[in-house]
Amino acid sequence: MKLAEALQERADLVVKINQIKARLANCVLVQEGEEPLENPQELKSALDNALERLEFLIERINLTNAATMIDGTSLTQLIAHKDVLNLKIKHYSEIINEASEVNFRARGGEIKFKPTIDISAWQKQKDDLSKELRLVDNKLQQSNWTVDLIE
Repeated sequence: MKLAEALQERADLVVKINQIKARLANCVLVQEGEEPLENPQELKSALDNALERLEFLIERINLTNAATMIDGTSLTQLIAHKDVLNLKIKHYSEIINEASEVNFRARGGEIKFKPTIDISAWQKQKDDLSKELRLVDNKLQQSNWTVDLIE
């Protein structure tokens, strides 16, 4: 199994687990004299099986990510770098938006605000980070489809 397939199965399992949990929640209480629409024990078994498979996949994905090197960097390190790049871009965008806010003055005597940062320099840094993020993401996507999951 390729790493990408394991990642897809993990995502599918998370959805399946949430669906089973919702179905289970709908049948743990019934009105006296009524029967549940589904067997809670069967749903519990399905939930436990899905959670066990999820645990296996998470463990194998993490082992594979730690052991796989791309240009001298593990996939785990690339994922961490990607996560931080996303955070930087998000926070830089928020700061740029704050500094770019236009204040309208009705009269000349009102307080005027001006940015204390070089907005264009921050925007350039954000654009550079976005490019780096795309390159890191491309490496990750490529490796996901070429790396075998450690079984």
